Amino acid sequence: MFTGLSAFPLTPVTTSGVDERGFRKILARLKAARVDSMGILGSTGSYAYLTREQRKRIATQAKQLAGDIPVMVCVGALSTDAILHLAEDAQSAGADALLLPAVSYQSLRNEEVFDLFATVTRQVSVPVCVYDNPGTTHFTFTDELHGLLSSLEGVRSVKIPGVPDSPTAARERVDTLRKYLRPGVTIGVSGDAFAGLGLKAGCEVWYSVCGGLFPETAKQITEAAAANDHARVTVLTTRLEPLWALFRKHGGSIRVIAAAAGVLGLTDTDCLPRPLLPLSAGDIAEIARVITMLDLK
Repeated sequence: MFTGLSAFPLTPVTTSGVDERGFRKILARLKAARVDSMGILGSTGSYAYLTREQRKRIATQAKQLAGDIPVMVCVGALSTDAILHLAEDAQSAGADALLLPAVSYQSLRNEEVFDLFATVTRQVSVPVCVYDNPGTTHFTFTDELHGLLSSLEGVRSVKIPGVPDSPTAARERVDTLRKYLRPGVTIGVSGDAFAGLGLKAGCEVWYSVCGGLFPETAKQITEAAAANDHARVTVLTTRLEPLWALFRKHGGSIRVIAAAAGVLGLTDTDCLPRPLLPLSAGDIAEIARVITMLDLK
């Protein structure tokens, strides 16, 4: 399941709690597009803001709605005990894989992160993807640590935060990391603006926020990459620069994607967990214009 397009949907949260109806509408788009997998409760899925019970219910709903599409569930939390409880819930819900970040309040050491992954992989029966996202977790993985983690039998993929912004440097980055990884462990690019560079550099999977709301648009890119049509990958990803610009303008993707889900009528335009606030009416109008201009689907 760690290839192709892994779509990471929004978990819409309104004043009355998780908008389960909106969540079902979002997942219906992913199922209709036949994404390769779904990444539930990632950063855009607001895992850090939800209770254990809310996360268990969302994981259960996702698995029921996904049909035969594999589902990966994020089990990130501050303590190992909490992670193990979340992993148990996700497996009970039928998760096909777990996404595990090294979330830090106190600064973590490499040996502590290795012990975390070793503990989790010993106690779960589904594969694990390493979630490398220092911007949100405040822990930076080294290539050496990725190599050690890949020696654990349960680790099957690494989700990296992006690649350098030139084709040559991107290829060197992916090739260097791959030298440390056990054969068969895939590398997945996130940071949507870097998706084209990462896929052309040899990443096997795009862990995609864009794909979580606009799966048809994102799937065109991964299909071009699978066909080794690098020119088309470049054209398709460059075309989406106005969307990447919105992500940069608003400090990341979650506020943009939440507003976009509202524009599409899938949920309220105010669907972020507090203390996150919705964008202004003017910003939402700009997002609506970009959706129309790019014909995002």
